[in-house]
Amino acid sequence: MKSPLATVKKRFESKAKLVEAVQAFVNDELWLPRLSSDRGGAKLLKHVSNAKLLRLYEIFSEVKEKYGSRAKLVEAVLALENRTKDTGYRGRLERYPVPRLRDLLRSTGKRAARKAKAAAPKTGDATSE
Repeated sequence: MKSPLATVKKRFESKAKLVEAVQAFVNDELWLPRLSSDRGGAKLLKHVSNAKLLRLYEIFSEVKEKYGSRAKLVEAVLALENRTKDTGYRGRLERYPVPRLRDLLRSTGKRAARKAKAAAPKTGDATSE
C-alpha cells in the first residue's frame, strides 16, 4: 500500500492540484456550508492531510457519479430505510455531511441485504420424500 503522499503525487502530481480537485466539489449540491471559522479556526483545505483529502475526493466523486447531489443521496437513504415520509429524520439527515451520509447508506444497504437473505426461503437444502 502506498503512502498518501505517494498516491497524491502519482494521481494529482501535487497537493495543490488535489486541493483544486476537491474544491470543485465545494458547491451547494454536495458541500454543507459549515466553515472552519465556525469552530474557531481558519483552516482551509490546503491545511488538511493528504489522506483526508484523498478520502474526500473519492467520496465526492462516487456520490456525484451515482447520485448527483446531497438531496438525492438523502432520498436514497430514506428509501432504503422505508422512511420517506419521516420529516424529522429527513431534517436530521440533511444536516449530515456527505461522507457520513455515504457511510450510512452503505451500512443500511448491507443490513437490508442481510435481512432479505435471512427472510428468503432456502431452496434445494431440504430433501423431499
